[in-house]
Amino acid sequence: MLDIMKLGEEVLREKCSDVTQFDDALHILIQAMYETLEEADGVGLAAPQVGVDKRFFIVSLPDGTKKEFINPKITGMSVETNPYEEGCLSLPGVYHDVVRPSKVIIEAKDANGVPFTLKASGLMARVIQHEYDHLDGVLFIDRLDEEEKNKVVRAYEKKNRKKRHR
Repeated sequence: MLDIMKLGEEVLREKCSDVTQFDDALHILIQAMYETLEEADGVGLAAPQVGVDKRFFIVSLPDGTKKEFINPKITGMSVETNPYEEGCLSLPGVYHDVVRPSKVIIEAKDANGVPFTLKASGLMARVIQHEYDHLDGVLFIDRLDEEEKNKVVRAYEKKNRKKRHR
């Protein structure tokens, strides 16, 4: 299990650097991220969330779909948008509706460095956009208006104050 960085950790606000080596160390890290993601009961996890300054994330959906996106670039988004309640392993226990495009096209490399293009919709499109944001230091709360963002941050801080006092 890897430690998941929480709101306030500097690495969550940095723009990540490209992955340049597709080696055993990357494969081991990806496997550890999948195990961490499963233990945390999440659907996506970006490298900066485990303290690694690299441009990649993993997705593991309830339907069994698992995929790595290394050095990704979102190359297309639908005009159609929809709201969906999002949470984040780096802000555990708080959720809010976020409006995002309902479909995306993404180009990336797999764990072996092989390029691919994926057209995604539904939950996969949502998770891709959420995790992709992490690679640029953006959290889902940054997609909210200032008042809603402040409410979510206060709720997160309140929950964590209670945990620390137990």
